[in-house]
Amino acid sequence: MEIKRDYYLNQLISSKGNGMIKVITGIRRCGKSYLLNNLFYNYLLQNNVDFDHIIKFSFDSAEDLKMIGEDPFKFSDPNAKVDPNKFMHYIKLRFNDSKTYYLLLDEIQLLGAFEFVLNSYLRHSNIEVYVTGSNAKFLSKDIITEFAGRGWQIHIFPLSFKEYYDAIGGDKLQLLQQYMLYGGLPALINFSDKDKISYLKNLYKETYIKDVINRNKIVDEAPMEALLNTVSSSVGCLTNPSKLERAFKSIGNITLSTPTISKYLELLCDAFILNVAKRYDIKGKMYMSTPFKYYFTDLGLRNASIDFRQVEYTHLLENLIYIELLRRGYSVDVGNIEKQETINGKYTRSQLEVDFVCNLGDKRLYIQVAYSIPDEAKIAQEKKSLLTIKDNFKKIIITMDYLQHLHYNNDGILIMNIYDFLFDENSIEY
Repeated sequence: MEIKRDYYLNQLISSKGNGMIKVITGIRRCGKSYLLNNLFYNYLLQNNVDFDHIIKFSFDSAEDLKMIGEDPFKFSDPNAKVDPNKFMHYIKLRFNDSKTYYLLLDEIQLLGAFEFVLNSYLRHSNIEVYVTGSNAKFLSKDIITEFAGRGWQIHIFPLSFKEYYDAIGGDKLQLLQQYMLYGGLPALINFSDKDKISYLKNLYKETYIKDVINRNKIVDEAPMEALLNTVSSSVGCLTNPSKLERAFKSIGNITLSTPTISKYLELLCDAFILNVAKRYDIKGKMYMSTPFKYYFTDLGLRNASIDFRQVEYTHLLENLIYIELLRRGYSVDVGNIEKQETINGKYTRSQLEVDFVCNLGDKRLYIQVAYSIPDEAKIAQEKKSLLTIKDNFKKIIITMDYLQHLHYNNDGILIMNIYDFLFDENSIEY
């Protein structure tokens, strides 16, 4: 089954000829290699690029390693690297004319001195370089610095719900509940529910956690795993390292200091497992130091981290919308707005929360997430913070409730169903 990833494929296409190394980043198992070696490769062939001008090489493939004279068995040593001289000699023999060549290189971190090798290809005007990597080094958010400002990052996420639905089809409500439970890692498409759970729990512990542990030479993985479990249990809730430290002290079996918690959270964000949403004072137009909110890049991994307990769809819905906004290119913060009012002759000041403040260039959106708005009291509650904002940027409420169509209410707030939001990227532009 071919899963379409047109959003990312178009980014690869538009980056052709920009004079940079195209670096595909993202959480492990999200489909980086498939995007490059299947979808983009087929696109090049279909657009009249000669077969022999597309050079695919996977540094974790025994067959490919043998082609350049490397012994695949030496890579049982995790510190072993592919000889860059052998690789460059192999590539040089493939260049026969001045037409453009496309290098599609998978698991590039296994190549010795890969930064120097790739930067050397930038000196050739007829070479386009595309790379992926799956170890912690390539999962780092600052990988582009490895190429001295000459890297072009294309960051991909697990399948969006629309991509997931397009691949499977069926009842939207049932599939959305399934998606919020198991997430969007592409390999899950053909798994049974039982196999999905086993796959996610094993992947979470044996791949994602160990990747961060090994990269950062952390001796004991139990504290980090406990921290991640705690964040999982409170996904979408305001927190900070000192609050988390107090939570661990109350439990008593694990001691984690505030500096260590801060460092671990940073490492988990660097590996794209977690994403941090900072708190933004809308009226004061400034960021607040703490607390923050943390969201998971993939809902399935969040649920696997706590053994599929606490599957609370209200919080999962918020996480889902947050990641979808990131995927669409928005920077997303948690909004804070002060409301001043006089009630029964008494002046009061209160702090209200706006779920998401979304920015893209000069565009801004304010979004509230409401699992259900069954009556006027709930609607009044959800719109209270939005109506306190005095600027003219668009204000939106997204709900799971069935709506005949998205619409603006009398306060000028756009109210839409989650399916309108997920299936139509232009829905928030209406």
